[in-house]
Amino acid sequence: MHPDRIQFLDADNWWGPPGGPPGPCGPCSEIYVDKGAAYGPDGGPASGSDERFLEIWNLVFMQFARDTDGHDTELPKKNIDTGAGLERILGVLQGVDSVFETDVLAPLVETAQRVTNTRLGAAERSDISLRILAEHARTMSFLVSDGVFPSNEGRGYVLRRIIRRAVREAYLLDVADLVTPTLVDTTVEVMGEAYPDLVKQQDFVRTVVAREEERFRATLKSGTALLDTELDRLGPGATIGGSVAFLLHDTHGFPLELTREIALERGHDVDEDGFASEMAEQRQRAKDARKGAGGESVEVFAAVSAEHGPTHFLGDDSYAIDANVLAVTDDSIVLDHTPFYAESGGQVGDTGVITSPTGRARIVETVYGAPGVVRHRFEVLEGDIEVGQTVTAVIDGERRDAIKRNHTATHLLHWALRETLGDHVKQQGSLVGPDRLRFDFSHYEALSDDEIIAIEDLVASDILANSPARHYETTKDKAEEIGAIAFFGDKYGDVVKVLEAGPHSTELCGGTHVKALGDIGPVKIISEASIGSNIRRIEAVSGMGPLERLREDERRIKAAAEAMGVATDELVDAVERRVAEVKDLRTRIRDLERQAAAGRSGELAEQAVDGIVIARVDGLDRDGVRDLAVAVRDRAGIKAVVLGTAPDGGGVTIVAAVAADSGLNASELIADAAKKVKGGGGKSADLAVAGGKDPEALDEALDLVRAAVRS
Repeated sequence: MHPDRIQFLDADNWWGPPGGPPGPCGPCSEIYVDKGAAYGPDGGPASGSDERFLEIWNLVFMQFARDTDGHDTELPKKNIDTGAGLERILGVLQGVDSVFETDVLAPLVETAQRVTNTRLGAAERSDISLRILAEHARTMSFLVSDGVFPSNEGRGYVLRRIIRRAVREAYLLDVADLVTPTLVDTTVEVMGEAYPDLVKQQDFVRTVVAREEERFRATLKSGTALLDTELDRLGPGATIGGSVAFLLHDTHGFPLELTREIALERGHDVDEDGFASEMAEQRQRAKDARKGAGGESVEVFAAVSAEHGPTHFLGDDSYAIDANVLAVTDDSIVLDHTPFYAESGGQVGDTGVITSPTGRARIVETVYGAPGVVRHRFEVLEGDIEVGQTVTAVIDGERRDAIKRNHTATHLLHWALRETLGDHVKQQGSLVGPDRLRFDFSHYEALSDDEIIAIEDLVASDILANSPARHYETTKDKAEEIGAIAFFGDKYGDVVKVLEAGPHSTELCGGTHVKALGDIGPVKIISEASIGSNIRRIEAVSGMGPLERLREDERRIKAAAEAMGVATDELVDAVERRVAEVKDLRTRIRDLERQAAAGRSGELAEQAVDGIVIARVDGLDRDGVRDLAVAVRDRAGIKAVVLGTAPDGGGVTIVAAVAADSGLNASELIADAAKKVKGGGGKSADLAVAGGKDPEALDEALDLVRAAVRS
């Protein structure tokens, strides 16, 4: 390189400035591209034009380690930390002035202009929005295609913030329609050849980001309205209180980052310390609630742990043993070893009976009193049980078997869900009891009937094959080698238990399980629902459970058939006929109501003052009062109609209908009246319908309308 192209700067050209965090540091060197005289005067990057010289590469010569006092010590092993701006290099190669003009980002900027109906260059703030939409589109597309879901923690929270930032920029541009799916499509067009997995996941990515956008648009609308009201109340330059920021976060799902951003745009600060205090108080309240009242001190169980170590659980097939009593509290017994499984990994604990030479106790719950120490919570049946005694511990075998069936069925369902819906399905929690199982998993939409059937069929096919279920200990490394899946929320040591449930499901699990899949019996999914953002929950039964539900369904079908006066095989046809009859009757009733409204409209029209009718008309529902208002409005000489009704069932409806040539606005006519009855709505200019909660205030609300039209 020619010496004229090398410029030496001062010693402060350094990565790791004075006062910075301790760690490796050293002098810097930057590589610039000269874009030419058209962009400014010469002189090099050290003294020339910032527009002319574009930094594309940075090198830090890591020679020193800086301590907390700011002193530098030479590193024994030095290195060069280098970073290049890939898109800047692309911009230089393609001869454009901005990374947003490169062939990687320009198509996304073009799509952003199209979906927002906004032209680049129209205004500085809208240009920022368009560029954010383009850049964030790529990030969200790749994160979702890699299996990240929008959530409130970790990577999912980063994704959620990215999507929501993009949606807010569209919101600022007054875009009502969804924008993220179209931006994803353009991302795939641009990047798909280099990243074929992105093409395969395109529909999946579109669905996930669209659902997140839909949710946030609702949040944005309500939260922005509240924030606008607060900012207007505070006046210029004031600080938004921490309690307000917390209310936005806790009630409206409005992230603190978004509150801060909107506030800064309008010249306000946010009391973030106050927000943090409110958050800490909420966490403490939740913690106090979890503690509950009473509860045994853990000191006894900690002492047992220190002296004797963990309680030895004897395994899946241990139902009755003799054991020694190590400790007894007011409601709990600790044994040296036990057949009772302690609640963990989503599986409930065993119940049963412990018998000593001097007493008997029913075990109602088995949990961990301290790490590794099994706590048998009991109710006294007779006598007492003392420390040092040898006792007989017997679990409820029928209950244990039911739990085993449900637990192994849970593993099969996990496999079948992933097989049917995709590898993005991951366990988010579970509960395995004797009567049913519950399984929470990541997925972005409700399961269809066909998907549920497919999942049940996959599980049934493995159960009918009656493959063995192997439950064994191995090392964690070996388990990873064979592809065992770890269950959500469990912690694993160097030695783990693996369940191979037939040919398809291999997972880490320390619970109790059947020996062969045929022991599970039939498995039936009985419910499916959302329990959070992108989290679904299924509940299922196994063994005798499906048969019991089948019998209950048969009883209900027979009862319904008897009520309809038909045989069970004719029930569907009979119900369809009855539904059609009811629908026809409702249509006739509506026709009669409309005729009655038309007849009543004449009476109301005679009450008009200067062509305006304002009246209370009880006895009509929402649709009826709307039809009546339209009928009155359509009569000759009527400019506007405002009718209110408060049915016996509660609630208020106020309707305004105005003639096209009246010069009046229906929404404005009833805006104050709607507030008076503690309601809202009615945004249409020609026919506005508002609802409210306070029927006692209806007459006053109509008086407000009368006063407004007189003025």
